[in-house]
Amino acid sequence: MYLIYENVVKNLVLLWTGNYKGLDVGSGSYELRPSVWEAIGAATAASGSTIPTAFGARPPDVAKDRTACTADTWSFWLLYLGPVLLHNKFDRPVYYNHFIEFVKLVNLCLQFEYSPEDISTIRNGFAKWVEEYEKLYYQYSPDRLSACPLTIHALLHIVDGIVAVGPVWAYWAFPMERFCGRLQPCIKSRRFPFASIDGHVVATAQLAIIKVQHGCDDAIHQPDPTCVLLPPHRTNAPLTTPLENRIAIALATRFDTNVATIKKYFKPSEVDQWAKVERLDDGDRMLASSMVSSMEDRRDATFVRYELLVDANTRRARLAPRYTLETFFGQLQHIFVVKLPPAAELELTEETTIFLAAVTECKFTARNSLDMHYYRLEGPLQIVDIKSVQCLVGRVKTTDQKNWVVIDRSGSLARPFVDD
Repeated sequence: MYLIYENVVKNLVLLWTGNYKGLDVGSGSYELRPSVWEAIGAATAASGSTIPTAFGARPPDVAKDRTACTADTWSFWLLYLGPVLLHNKFDRPVYYNHFIEFVKLVNLCLQFEYSPEDISTIRNGFAKWVEEYEKLYYQYSPDRLSACPLTIHALLHIVDGIVAVGPVWAYWAFPMERFCGRLQPCIKSRRFPFASIDGHVVATAQLAIIKVQHGCDDAIHQPDPTCVLLPPHRTNAPLTTPLENRIAIALATRFDTNVATIKKYFKPSEVDQWAKVERLDDGDRMLASSMVSSMEDRRDATFVRYELLVDANTRRARLAPRYTLETFFGQLQHIFVVKLPPAAELELTEETTIFLAAVTECKFTARNSLDMHYYRLEGPLQIVDIKSVQCLVGRVKTTDQKNWVVIDRSGSLARPFVDD
């Protein structure tokens, strides 16, 4: 934890800003101009408005407010913000590419499990990265020996720790810092601080037991074992004609019929709208943008990742459908609750409630080597099943203000699979 985020990353930043132990660039050209680093710091701070609270604390300005940068801050900056904001900022791309290789290795270390090939990649990857570091920053000059602190050598032994102890997520998780951060606000008495802490710990444990024993939950209107809907909500809220038509088309696809048949039973005036949906089992709480107010200090929690089955033969009408699961990103606009009466034409024997989400898809123009997706525009509104909406994503704007980059923190274990 401290090796990467409190030492190596900080030292790289000090090198890039010309503040590392009095060293100049030597024969290299890795220093960033002050105006460039200030722009990166400002962009880091601005990204807080488009990164959900679930991702962590609001990122500070890494150029002007270095004291506010914790290990958690540098972790997020390294993995998600740095690769975007440092792009095309160095005079020579070799420094950026070297940084990206470091990010890839850290991402690999943070996996939930490793294959023998992963272990080999981590071992050889860090060895190669350290050799390149010596070439770029140490430059094989005894006068620059201070550029090679012990923490650079320690990178070579990360893989040994993995082999001996297990995945690094088990011991890079800031457990003590997180627990102390939870306790700190409960200290109400300066004279008897420990009594305040004791009372808070006991009360928290009691509430947890009550919740388990009595099944208490503030979630309302559970549509499915995978998620719950949360207030506020609007009952029988009027829909625009385009929305009515899109919902009807989605229902026609769902029931494999035509829109005319659906409109016999679909009553737009009886559709309810909800503001929030939360995935169960500690999943994200996602907001519908049409139901939340816009405030200056609000952190955007409306952009999501969702999964859809797409017909690979959609342009080949003569071939049988062949569905593949694909990942999409977009802004959650609406959450609908639609009720349909019993209908033989739809093979419904009782009243059925259907939960839908309206999402505007991000139209991607490119992606980088870390599989980060770039987009400028959003596509038309899509109506999808609420269960296809998986998690929150964040966004950060490139420093040239031309593109958005989606920040998806969910790993491979968060991806659903399809059982044929």
